[in-house]
Amino acid sequence: MHTFRTGVVVAILLLSGGERARAADKPNIVFCFADDWGRYASCYAALDAKPTANSVIKTPNVDTVAGRGVVFRNAFVPAPSCTPCRSSLLSGRYFFNTGRGAILNGAVWDETIPAFPLLLRDSGYDLGKTGKVWSPGTPADAPIGKQQYAYQKSGLGFSNFSEVVTTAMKGGKTVAQARADLLAQVDGNFGSFLTARDAKKPFFFWFGPTNVHRKWVKGSGKALWGIDPDALKGKLPKFLPDVPEVREDFADYLGEAQAYDAFIGVLLKRLKDAGELDNTIVVISGDHGAPGFPGGKCNLYDFGTGVALVAAGPGVPGPRVVDDLVNLMDLGPTFLEIGGVKPPPGLNGKSLWPVLASKQAGQVDPDRTRVVTGRERHVGDAREGNKPYPQRALRTPEFLYVRNFEPDRYPLGDPKGLTADRAPTASELENNTYAAFPDMDASPTKAWLIAHRNDKEWKWHFDYAFAKRPAEELYDLKADPDQVKNLAGDKSHDATRKKLAAQLTKILTDAGDPRLVEQDCRFEKSPFTDFGPRKK
Repeated sequence: MHTFRTGVVVAILLLSGGERARAADKPNIVFCFADDWGRYASCYAALDAKPTANSVIKTPNVDTVAGRGVVFRNAFVPAPSCTPCRSSLLSGRYFFNTGRGAILNGAVWDETIPAFPLLLRDSGYDLGKTGKVWSPGTPADAPIGKQQYAYQKSGLGFSNFSEVVTTAMKGGKTVAQARADLLAQVDGNFGSFLTARDAKKPFFFWFGPTNVHRKWVKGSGKALWGIDPDALKGKLPKFLPDVPEVREDFADYLGEAQAYDAFIGVLLKRLKDAGELDNTIVVISGDHGAPGFPGGKCNLYDFGTGVALVAAGPGVPGPRVVDDLVNLMDLGPTFLEIGGVKPPPGLNGKSLWPVLASKQAGQVDPDRTRVVTGRERHVGDAREGNKPYPQRALRTPEFLYVRNFEPDRYPLGDPKGLTADRAPTASELENNTYAAFPDMDASPTKAWLIAHRNDKEWKWHFDYAFAKRPAEELYDLKADPDQVKNLAGDKSHDATRKKLAAQLTKILTDAGDPRLVEQDCRFEKSPFTDFGPRKK
């Protein structure tokens, strides 16, 4: 049996304890899905090979869920950018098979693609949602019926947690009072849905806070949650400079994740008080890794694509740790199977229910030994001509292989106003994502890296984040878990590189990836490049 401690992020599936079932034996489903919440939850601390940020953060509500069921050690998003990831999750398809949902700025939902929430609705589920489901994109939240199922009249201030609490404190409130006000919003929204729903029907509810997405109040991790930045010394991955500015920035990130955990606690209590917890599947997740940090959001390294996934409840033996490699696009087919809905054609995802229902730990499904991730375009005008940065990656238990199709482009966008001797101000880089390298969110870490770009000690970190990359990357995960030593040019690993490259090519070709099967790839032309320059 594993002992779980506190932590931040990722994805959690909870099928709450008990065997009580409603008519038709269909459980409720509550899906908690936060922006930018990667593989950070304290239940993962015991699974990490060395001390990490998971040993610093405290997520008691997530940990309670994790201690009752299954923890997935190797869960990944289909794309480390919110709209493409959500398009994939909602449709059960690879992101590149979701039409204009495959990009962020300029995304348009394809109404011909079945979305699992609406399929659940059509099978007899009541729907509800608070906050973000599918956006940026047009129409916003289309795959859950736009705003017709929204329950958010109690307020959405919790999605700007540190900003709202800090402002309230300046007005004379204590941290506890300001926090309670925002938790009351979460409670009010969910409570109004539980009151309005048809008690004779099962329900699906999507809770989509955006507080873990930047920007946050600098120093809020310590001020609001007591997270000491110095507690992160020696616990950050190699590609993050272990300096006070970056440690504080990451502590603030963990603080927002702890706020998310508090929101989850409110939902769980509401379910229990309503007598529905024993018949409700609760799923908690994040749409990709940390924003505004090197290697995170908009990158195909584990820091950008790795997320948490935990499950517990009736029919899910536990506690167990599962090593299967899982893609979040598998959640759509899983929810459909739980709801007794026949899956539509065109799915690339595969239901996780057989893994959840198994009594095995470790590797459960022998076929789940690889995951494909990728991206095309995030910020619309990050590069000249609104061009994407096309990447695909194959992740196995032993290696990460990355294919960069346009190595002459900048992976995180053009430098914009940055030169060797000139740069935007620190304030601009902390607050304006578009000041330089727009595919990395504005942040103190971004400002620090650019300020130290010419320092010999830190130039490697700057280049790791922003420099152009070779066409192929290969990382030995056992020898190099932080994925900083590219072995693609190492002759001793040539056979491995060729093997993984061939496997990735076959998977993508079989799946109909336009990047491989179209000579004139659609992602390189209109309408995918139609997003015009931003208005000043």
